[in-house]
Amino acid sequence: MAPFRRWADLPPDLLCRIGDRLDLKWYASARGACTAWRCALAPPSPSLLVVADDARWCPHAASLPTRRSFELTAIVSGSRCVGSSNGWLALSVVIFNGQTAFVLLNPIAAVEILLPPLIYESRWVSKVVFTPTPAKDDFAAAAICDIDRIAYVTAGARRWAVMEPVRLTPGDQLTDVVYADKGKVYCLSKCGDVHLLRLPERRRRKPANADEAGTSEPEFSVLQPPADRNTVSFRPLRWQQHRNFRMMRYEQARPREPGTEPIPLRLTLCTEAFVPSYKRLPPESQGPHLNAPAMVEPLLSEANLPFNPATVFAPPYDTVSAFTSAKNLVFCEGSLYQVWRNASCTVTLQLPGGGQRRVAENEILVLRYYPRRHPCWDVVKDLGGCSLFVGRNNAVSMYAEGVPGLKGNCVYWIGGRGRDQGMVFDMETGRSTPCRAPEVGVLPGQPHSTICWYFLSDVVSNNSNCISSSATTTTTTSSNGGRKVYQTRARARADLAQDMEE
Repeated sequence: MAPFRRWADLPPDLLCRIGDRLDLKWYASARGACTAWRCALAPPSPSLLVVADDARWCPHAASLPTRRSFELTAIVSGSRCVGSSNGWLALSVVIFNGQTAFVLLNPIAAVEILLPPLIYESRWVSKVVFTPTPAKDDFAAAAICDIDRIAYVTAGARRWAVMEPVRLTPGDQLTDVVYADKGKVYCLSKCGDVHLLRLPERRRRKPANADEAGTSEPEFSVLQPPADRNTVSFRPLRWQQHRNFRMMRYEQARPREPGTEPIPLRLTLCTEAFVPSYKRLPPESQGPHLNAPAMVEPLLSEANLPFNPATVFAPPYDTVSAFTSAKNLVFCEGSLYQVWRNASCTVTLQLPGGGQRRVAENEILVLRYYPRRHPCWDVVKDLGGCSLFVGRNNAVSMYAEGVPGLKGNCVYWIGGRGRDQGMVFDMETGRSTPCRAPEVGVLPGQPHSTICWYFLSDVVSNNSNCISSSATTTTTTSSNGGRKVYQTRARARADLAQDMEE
């Protein structure tokens, strides 16, 4: 009798057929089983977070390398995605009478973290960034909550802390934030001015009393219950008063099969909110919030001079900066980059020193930060085989050469004519073209909206200066040009054994 083959010796085509039947959670787990499986199964990231244009807010992760779409956990209607990082989403959810709650959601594991209330007009919140692996008792987040204000919150706080306005030049405004290592949040303005927010150290704070701790049951849920084909009946169970929210808990009766007893399912709905009106209140009038103090300072703080494009950007980009309204920040292999895009129309600029510079529609410029140079920002022509992914997500860079469906030295962004879609700008050709994303939904061609780039934790992250670990992954430095990549522990052990043999 022939001996049984090892799991690692399964034929790659068989593994691919098995992988085609797995959801995103189990597909990612299968890739972490061993080196052979990881090589046989294409990585699920990067993906586009796509939502079908219907009443049910059911997001999909349209994976570029696998050329398939993974269905994620359904979310209640009225949700707006304002951030994404390491498999988590930051959602702004309308709960009652226009009031808004902010929630961190992992749509793969169906885990959610309700953030403290932000006492500010929610329509001003354009982007939220947060720690890579948040927990209910250990998280930190920062948000752009006005044209010149940053808010932040840490675990144990009663509410967000809204900081004093950032010192910007007249007519300028904040446009992007990126979370880096050790609690550093870099903020970018439309003129290209960069500020650094240093978040306070995160500590697991125990509540002072039972009232502050609240109930162990969830206060509010953005997870949508499974769709029913039969009539659903609700009956109220009890009222719950907890800090800023007053809610009603319901029991949902849903039959298993025709003629059987219904299954009781509990659902938390917010029927009345006692959150103060989200008006533009000055920070000093909002009372204690229990966040440790934080500080915002210009990236170029040594000279203590006002921001001037002519002194920080190499010509002619000091002039071009005013005509590239879409700007993003991203870290790539330890260096800070600005990504500029002309989001309007093709323009021809008259340069101060003579000559002209044509900036095409959707043309993208990538500028690298050189701390020891003057000017300190200058354009680069390539990224050494890496590609950048910018948008509402916490911007990510990854080495793209050899990854299915990707190309190196490109900038992947969200936009395009008509409706939002995934776009790719090739730095070699200087052109933007639509991404070849897989179809989303049951019906081909179903209308949908592209929200942002969606990454799991097995890709190169923007905070490439740190080494981190979690229950399933570890960050190591590979022999591929010193690039840091997220690997499973099994993959790391296999690589280590191979290095020892060599």
